[in-house]
Amino acid sequence: MSLFSIGLSGLSAAQNALSTTSNNISNVYTDGYSRQLTLLGQNASGGGAGSGVSVDGIQRQYNSYISSQLNQVNSRQSALETYQSQVNQIDDLLADSDSGLTTLMQGFFSSVEDLTGSPADAAAREGVLGTSRSMAAQFRAYDGYLSDMREGINGQIGDVVTQVNNLSDQIADLNKQVTLARARSGEEPNALLDQRDKLVSDLGDLVDVNVQVQDGSTYQVSLSNGMPLVAGNKSFDLVAMKDNEDPSSITLGYEDGGGTRSALKESVIKGGELGGLLSFRSETLDSAQNQLGQLAVTLARSFNAQHEAGVDLNGDAGEAFFAIGSPTVISSAVNNGTGSLAAEYGDVSELTADDYRLTYQADGSYSVENLGSGEIRSVLPAGDGTLSVGGVTLTPSGTPAEGDVFMLQPTRNAAGVFEVAVADTDKIAAADADSGGSGDNRNALALLDLQNQRLVGGSKTFSGGYASLVSDVGNRAAITQANLTTQTGLSDQLFAYQQADSGVNLDEEYANLLQYQQYYSANAKIIEAGSTILDTILGLRA
Repeated sequence: MSLFSIGLSGLSAAQNALSTTSNNISNVYTDGYSRQLTLLGQNASGGGAGSGVSVDGIQRQYNSYISSQLNQVNSRQSALETYQSQVNQIDDLLADSDSGLTTLMQGFFSSVEDLTGSPADAAAREGVLGTSRSMAAQFRAYDGYLSDMREGINGQIGDVVTQVNNLSDQIADLNKQVTLARARSGEEPNALLDQRDKLVSDLGDLVDVNVQVQDGSTYQVSLSNGMPLVAGNKSFDLVAMKDNEDPSSITLGYEDGGGTRSALKESVIKGGELGGLLSFRSETLDSAQNQLGQLAVTLARSFNAQHEAGVDLNGDAGEAFFAIGSPTVISSAVNNGTGSLAAEYGDVSELTADDYRLTYQADGSYSVENLGSGEIRSVLPAGDGTLSVGGVTLTPSGTPAEGDVFMLQPTRNAAGVFEVAVADTDKIAAADADSGGSGDNRNALALLDLQNQRLVGGSKTFSGGYASLVSDVGNRAAITQANLTTQTGLSDQLFAYQQADSGVNLDEEYANLLQYQQYYSANAKIIEAGSTILDTILGLRA
């Protein structure tokens, strides 16, 4: 083989290597770009003396194992970041000592204490009404804030689902493009592969997924339960839909290839922004709103019971001091029967901050699942036809069908309707029922003593109940922050490993650039030498 051919093969190889190096340098700041390497091999065609060099391909420096690990870690990190941003809002709200409920409850009972000293005094009575109204208004304000967060999460879930579906569509389309590109050229479409891997990484930030390679080219992307989001060049949609059991919450559905929608268990989604939103709602938001409602119900009904045991300035029996509403019962949207459950509060010492799922059984009983503890028990109606569940008395009506589901939320919405029912200061029942005069303070003393009784859940005082709520949220915020710190460190470590293999190092690429420039110049010298030799030979013949 001539020096010309050998030199030209070298020039071609040098040009390819220079182009690859230049491309690496140009994409040093391109997110998702994998460093490329020109593969050179000895030209096999020719005699034993050698026949130059060949370009065997442009190899993408990509470690699928490390990238898969990084995507999983980043998905968990995204979930924790989302969770943290939400839980910190509640933590800041509840822990505010200036506007917190602890201060307002203390102020309320301080006004009751003032009333015990002057039970007939108009100013003392007005003080009780004023502080009770401020306290009730704060309960409503806190509940309103938490309800607004719930609405915000509903909207965020819808937005994330839209992004997930868009990314799934793009990955499916890239699967098709990658397959076609390989079929046409027989070479690796590195740019398309980088784009697809970047989309998979972005998808993992939204929801945790599993990725498998089929036929050496296409990605199969699925949820943790195996339901596919991408299969070949087809994609399948998630759906943001109202929860059949709790219409106030947006939950997830899955739409198969035939357009049929089915509800997804939220436990399927653990990672990504979507997993963070769902976990925060079920673990912290629901619990915080329920505990706030439990405190409001216990305070209202305990105070009402004692207030009704006394008499007011007119000698009339005391009325309910606070209005608190009733427990919430929701019939599932897919129930087949006509049954319903009416609810009212029973023994507040048995009231919990948990929600319950009641499922009607063929024998007339109800399977009751405590959604907080997971405990399941069977409950039969009592002789009067009522059910007692978690401090709530339920009265069935209609004809339920076997398997019909009813969601019981004893305290979820209670704080939002907490009101002061008494408008006239004369109606405050400070006197004992057996007294005959307005100067009696025995019922006011009994009302004041309520703050020291362990009425919340049968184990905590009012201030203790609120402190438990603040502590629960604070602990959750601290645990989330600790887990996030750990996860961030792991993510940084894996990213460093990935970049060591796939990232562009400018110093290294600059050294390669100089090397391939010299390589190009050397091969140009080979051609020049061949030309000189040829000229000499032709000169001899002349």
